[in-house]
Amino acid sequence: MKAIVCTQYGAPEVLQLSEVSQPSPKEDEVLIKNYATAVSSGDSRLRKADPFLIRLIFGFLRPRQPILGFVVAGVVEAVGKNVTQFKKGDNVYGTTNMSFGAYAEYKCLPEKGVLALKPQNISYEEAASIPFGGNTALYFLKQANIQAGQKVLIYGASGAIGTAAIQLAKYWGAEVTGVCSTSNLELVKSLGADKVIDYTKEDFSQKKEVYDVVFETVGKSSLSSCKKALKKKGTLLLAASGLTGMLQALWASIFSSQKVIAGVMSETAEDLVFFNQLIEQGKIQPVIDKTYPLEQIIAAHRYVDKGRKKGNVIITIAH
Repeated sequence: MKAIVCTQYGAPEVLQLSEVSQPSPKEDEVLIKNYATAVSSGDSRLRKADPFLIRLIFGFLRPRQPILGFVVAGVVEAVGKNVTQFKKGDNVYGTTNMSFGAYAEYKCLPEKGVLALKPQNISYEEAASIPFGGNTALYFLKQANIQAGQKVLIYGASGAIGTAAIQLAKYWGAEVTGVCSTSNLELVKSLGADKVIDYTKEDFSQKKEVYDVVFETVGKSSLSSCKKALKKKGTLLLAASGLTGMLQALWASIFSSQKVIAGVMSETAEDLVFFNQLIEQGKIQPVIDKTYPLEQIIAAHRYVDKGRKKGNVIITIAH
């Protein structure tokens, strides 16, 4: 099968199109013929080994799993003998978690992994745009226990996590303020943001308004700036904090009435089922910036590396 192999850490050119062996499902696994995947900021950081800690976890000189990619969307090709939830021909989507391997024509996943049937009213490409940003936004926003009428500020509102977070916060009845660049203001408004702040012209932390929840999705605003915009008993969510941010969050939570949440998110198949309901009801709109074929994975990574994508960058695999 065709797959993109990461030969070492570095620039996008370390990704190479190769022929590799097709996997076979174990007794509790399904084999998915993959039609679409995504290039996220997480994929970019892993490819670059940024931060350096990535090398200690995933392989020092090169990734131990050379086929990267977190997201799959396709058709069940075969099932292991103990599988009961899925059958051949099912349209599915989900995430590979730490097994990666989604930059390929086929991928095996556990039946009880982060995998669900694809909503009928969206394409494979749209389905592939949901899990990374959607599951991350859902995990963090659930920690804040958002109530109707609360004020929520989302920094990095036009990214994969931000575009999902706007729609989720609005679904729960919050008043949403999105922070983004000038070129993305209309997109953020179209997703339901009540107010927008152009960070190239205004500093949200210097405005008088304070929020029940501040959600920093991209790791580009300082902890002190976010806390300035937070109510005394508000909640700060840090989705891209890194180890230093996690330690700062722990310290800030101990010595402040403000709650600061950072760390590694977790996800379940139930999260995808929840999104299925919202998608089928028209409450969530997939956001895709650019689409590339698998053969142009290097160009896709170059684009993501710029840090200016709107929503998601999708990779299509011939079907």
